[in-house]
Amino acid sequence: MNNEYTAVVKQEGDWWIGWIEEITGVNCQERTREELKESLRITLKEALGIKQI
Repeated sequence: MNNEYTAVVKQEGDWWIGWIEEITGVNCQERTREELKESLRITLKEALGIKQI
């Protein structure tokens, strides 16, 4: 099963903010775009209950 999610990513001043449109509560704020993307991945996995092995 391959689910796709929509990440909204914006720069606000010195910060990058983003969220996943389909999952309420998956939102993050980081200093760089790359850090934001990684934080969104981790937060989405946690919200979906996906564990890393």
